[in-house]
Formats: sequence, C-alpha cells, structure tokens
Amino acid sequence: MSSCNNSIPQPLIFVLAGIPGLESSHGWFSVPFFLVFVIAVIGNATILCIIWVEKGLHEPMFLLLAMLSVVDLSLVTVIVPRMLGIFWMHAKEISFNVCLTQMFFIPSFYVMESGILSAMAFDRFVAIWHPLRYTTILSHNMLVKMSLAILARAATLLTPAPILAKRLESFQTHIIAYSYCAYMAVVQIACGDISDHIVYGLMVIVASVGFDLFFIILSYGLILHAVFQIPSWEARSKALSTCGSHLSVIALFYSPVVFSVLAQILGYHMAPHLQIIIDNLYFLVPPMLNPLIYGARTKQMREWVLRTLHCHGDQG
Repeated sequence: MSSCNNSIPQPLIFVLAGIPGLESSHGWFSVPFFLVFVIAVIGNATILCIIWVEKGLHEPMFLLLAMLSVVDLSLVTVIVPRMLGIFWMHAKEISFNVCLTQMFFIPSFYVMESGILSAMAFDRFVAIWHPLRYTTILSHNMLVKMSLAILARAATLLTPAPILAKRLESFQTHIIAYSYCAYMAVVQIACGDISDHIVYGLMVIVASVGFDLFFIILSYGLILHAVFQIPSWEARSKALSTCGSHLSVIALFYSPVVFSVLAQILGYHMAPHLQIIIDNLYFLVPPMLNPLIYGARTKQMREWVLRTLHCHGDQG
C-alpha cells in the first residue's frame, strides 16, 4: 500500500531523474553508454550484413542470430538516445504517453530476446539429437512460426503494462527515479494499493524469463546427456563447441537478472543508483557483446571478416 498526504493528479509530463544521487557524474556515465551504443549498432549491423550477403549462412542457427541482432538494435535504439539526452542536454521531461510507449517497447524487446535465446537452445538440441532431420524440423516455415510466437508472447505479456499504468490516477511525485520509464518505477510513485501491479510484474517475469530459463536448462541437460553418450572425446568436444557461443550469450543475458532476484530474495537492498546501473547493464551489455561473441567464436563469421579485411588490404 502506497499512501500519499500531498498527492498530485496524473501528470501530463514526468521527469526522468537519470541516475539519482549521481547527477554530477552524468557526463562521465554518458561516455560508456555512448560507446556501448556505437559498438552495439556497428556489431549487430555487421552480423546482419554478413548473414544477408553470405548465402551459406541462411541456416536456422544464423537466421535466429539475425533475429537476435534485430532485437538488440531495437533495444539499444529505444533506450540509449533518450538516456544520452538526459546526460548531455538535461532533457529529462517525458510526456505520459511517450512514457507509456517506452513502458511497452523496452521490456517487450527484452522478452523477445529471451524467447530467441530459448529458440536457439532448441536449435542446438535438434542439431545434436536429430542431426539428420535438422533442416527438416527447423524449416523456414517452423522458424516463421517460432518468430510469430515470440512476438505474440511479448505483445500479450506487455500490452497490459501501459493500460494498467494509464489507470493510475494520483501520484506522490512527477519525478521518476530512473533513466527510462520502467513500469515498476512508475507504479512505485503512485498512490493507493499497488499490489495488483506487483503481482502482474512477477507474472511477466515468470512467464517470460522464468519459462525460458527453465526450457534452456532442460534443453542443455538433454544435450549434455546426448553428448556424453558419444564414445569419442574428439566428437564430444566438437559437439559441445557448437554450443559455446550460445552458452556464453545465455550466461551474459540471464546473470544480472538472476543476481537481482537472488539479492531481493536474500534481503540484500542495493543502493538505488546501483540498482539502476545494473538494470541498464542487463539491457545494454548483451546487445554490445552478442555480436562480438558470435563473431569471435563462429568460424564462418571470422572467415568473412578476415576475407573482407584482406580484400581491403590488397586494394590499399
């Protein structure tokens, strides 16, 4: 229950605080966020270019990787420019309708990315358990259905967020102690009973990240079971190496979420500015590192980059 003695009606304009308590350091924080944005855009655009140009990469694994890059580009584009506006130009004001739009799209892209990682785990499971039927099971038709299911789940789970937030009538303040319009950040400054909003937020986490993480763990449990049935050590390591990039991306994507949830369960209360920094990191670091991980660990990607650099070197 959140009560207010001096409540205000639903404001037309909210003010984003950025990173509360560290306002004097906003200029310094802008540098790594800007670099993350540039690296993420260049890296993911390169991945998409490679997959588009190289017809040999039009396989299920790489098409899923292309989907991941599209979502990563969308995520950083929605978050970082607004954040840099706060840090560089003190453009902290945001209309309530734009706030509601952010509230839908930012977590939607995050839920989509989680769904794509789950689909990639299924891809690796099929590649190892049914290698001869791999392209039959993961046909283009199946990939389209998986893509639509990922999109539909995100839309279904996140559409209630702006609708519920729009129904909030009074607030303690018009200042959102965050660098973007997070659903729970808005709910926490509302007056009245917010228990339904908290339950909804938990349901979204369980139905998206919770489900996907369970499915990924199950998939890799079955993958490991199949791999350790292989008598040859060389064949085992080759089979596991095909999963290396995906496992690295999974660890990078889910670790901050798991850490944040465990901290709350164990009763560890982080300073607000630290919580906001961590929240920004788990939205922004994966889009930056995903193309670097796949580019470094995927033979076809490395060969394309080296071949391109070699051609430019010869021309020079």
